[in-house]
Amino acid sequence: MSTSTERKIRVVVAKPGLDGHDRGAKIIARALRDAGMEVIYTGLHQTPEQIVETVIQEDADAVGLSILSGAHMTLVPRIVELLHEQEIDDVVITVGGTIPADDIPELRRLGVAEVFTPGAPTQGIIDFIRGAVRAS
Repeated sequence: MSTSTERKIRVVVAKPGLDGHDRGAKIIARALRDAGMEVIYTGLHQTPEQIVETVIQEDADAVGLSILSGAHMTLVPRIVELLHEQEIDDVVITVGGTIPADDIPELRRLGVAEVFTPGAPTQGIIDFIRGAVRAS
């Protein structure tokens, strides 16, 4: 099958919580778009419920959560819980932002596929999402 007939990978890029800095999320959204993915950017100040609703409505393959506020250990578990309540277990969940190394194992235990910290190369993020979506 040629790549032109394959469905594009659909990624929701979301900014949960009160964090008002979205430059990194926009850079990642642009890089994913440039790599041929369909990107739905939710904008700032999204609740976990709004993010999960967007994932459902957009039939997303992956969701990238950009969090710089330090609230990742509250917001991410809630988003994972809401996805499970909706029986959505095939969406690849990634988190990016200022995440302390000590929190990464717990996020992975919750079901986060990968955590990208500042300085992560965009090509590495693209490659990870492609591989994880194809494997799911």
